[in-house]
Amino acid sequence: MSREGYTGYARGEARNTTAGTLSFDSRNTFGGFTRLPWGVILLIAAVALTGAAMLYSTAHDPLLGVTSGPEADLWRAHLSRFGASFVLMIVLALMPLGFWVRIAYPAYLATIVLLLMVEFLGVVRGGAQRWVEIGPVALQPSEFAKIAVTLTLARYYQAWLSDGAENFLIHLGALGIILVPASLVFVQPDLGTTLALVAAGLAIIFFAGLSMRIIGAVMVAGILAVPAIYYFVLEAYQRERVDTFLAGLTGTTTNGLSESYQIEQAKIAIGAGGLDGRGYLQGIQSQQDYVPEQHTDFILTIIAEEFGFIGSFVLLSVFGFLLAWSFYTAFQVKGWFGRFAAIGAASTIAFYVIFNVAMVIGLLPVVGMPLPLLSYGGTAMLTVMTCFGLILSVYLHRDEKVTATGLI
Repeated sequence: MSREGYTGYARGEARNTTAGTLSFDSRNTFGGFTRLPWGVILLIAAVALTGAAMLYSTAHDPLLGVTSGPEADLWRAHLSRFGASFVLMIVLALMPLGFWVRIAYPAYLATIVLLLMVEFLGVVRGGAQRWVEIGPVALQPSEFAKIAVTLTLARYYQAWLSDGAENFLIHLGALGIILVPASLVFVQPDLGTTLALVAAGLAIIFFAGLSMRIIGAVMVAGILAVPAIYYFVLEAYQRERVDTFLAGLTGTTTNGLSESYQIEQAKIAIGAGGLDGRGYLQGIQSQQDYVPEQHTDFILTIIAEEFGFIGSFVLLSVFGFLLAWSFYTAFQVKGWFGRFAAIGAASTIAFYVIFNVAMVIGLLPVVGMPLPLLSYGGTAMLTVMTCFGLILSVYLHRDEKVTATGLI
């Protein structure tokens, strides 16, 4: 990766500016607010509102014409969470890059402490110990880890690459930053979040200039390690999911009560939608609750059944545009920190989308992986909106120059 244009960048030649401070005057704040890419922001809002409409559909009774059952109020909660997260996203977007630099290491250390608290003091929900209660608030630290790892890697590489250092050991240090929280998350167990952490972190390492020979060697080693991981690392239920996935690929038949029931029903719902769908509130699979977890990980099945291939394609095209814009923004930034922070945040969202879609259509094993902005869930919504807030901040302050400490 070329270092041209970045030499001397971290030496702080312009310390008389205020871009790297936590305070900013009202004129700069208003100016930043008006310079935000509101077309992109409106697309984010449109996707979230689509999620609310789909959650309403899951609880709609076509005979009575009303919403009922335990999922009746999920759409309202989804809108409330999105509203609060939307405000947070805008506030974070207005923050200068120096703010993100300075909170990177403290956020990482706090996340490690919280993950250790989960291990020893965590509460069990849904058969997994992933939450820690602090007073009346229950937190899922694994979600914070995604942002903390991205910021920490961005600051880490900012310090090394600004000085022109290029050494394989630097990348090993970055790998350590990823593996510590990823290991703590994996033992909860939370395979989906672990994969998301590792994927976003490796994306940053890749764009930091890791040699393709090393990448190839790691990939070969990973492939060779698959049998050992399957038998000695994965839990029994995780191996069962892998077996179900492989059975689907090979066309092995299973009965409707087996562990493959969920993915089989998802495929039926997607196929039932055809080209243009059954129509809003007319989905049989969703109305009759044939697809388990359709309000969370499998919400795409509702969209596919009610709006068909066309509706699904439009939705995924919107995600494609948002992700393309995010990565484009990353490579317009003048500094290493902003670039890697945007890459990590965009990679996190991209992993959510790609893995969820592949999982729903049977191309990947089923793990807990929500579809961003659409699936019901407060922690996932908060993580995704924070990622977008970080990307918007990078876009708004893409001409700022910050050092490894966040100061100009």
